[in-house]
Amino acid sequence: MQKTKTNESAAGWWAKGLLFENCNCTAVCPGHVHFSQRCTGEVCHGFWAIRFREGRLGAASLAGLDAVVVFETPPVMIEGGWKQRLLVTDRADPAQVAAVEGIVAGTRGGPWEVLSRFVSARLPTRTAPVRIEDAPRNKSVVVTGVLRGAVEAIRGRDKSRPVSFDNIYNQIHDARQVVATGSTQCDDGEIKIETRGTHGLWSNFSWAGSGGPLSDP
Repeated sequence: MQKTKTNESAAGWWAKGLLFENCNCTAVCPGHVHFSQRCTGEVCHGFWAIRFREGRLGAASLAGLDAVVVFETPPVMIEGGWKQRLLVTDRADPAQVAAVEGIVAGTRGGPWEVLSRFVSARLPTRTAPVRIEDAPRNKSVVVTGVLRGAVEAIRGRDKSRPVSFDNIYNQIHDARQVVATGSTQCDDGEIKIETRGTHGLWSNFSWAGSGGPLSDP
């Protein structure tokens, strides 16, 4: 246990938790498999919902924080031109908001640094009431006045186990991901999303980065 803490401290920051998503692609989003694959619509839009179960960046504890990243991208995601907004729970203090913002913007290193290369319009971060529900076969998120989204595991032959990807490469998700379908209603004034029965999935993430000194969140 002590060795793990030492490694996490050496990394600069670390975080573990739940990540789930829904977008307007049918079945599995091609862009999820690889950004060079063409998504199933002329625009790909959706959300990533983040529940930080534990973690720390500098003096800021990440444990218990919820956040949502709303995005809109061209059909071939590797071409860039993404639009993105971060929504952070209003329970977070200014240092915690700055920590989550730095992680998602990629300025602190770690997996989001790769995604940040494709974002051309980073909309201002907002704080709002964010409520995430984490049940065994479904996950949901509500951002008051902005977004309502949910994902549900698809049925497999063995009903006792979820259908999942194993050993799939993705920057922000774990290598094992539960395949789901989802729905979203969102309007933040810039990005509007309306989906039903489209691509969804979730995983338990483990992130770390070395961007910046621990004392500067």
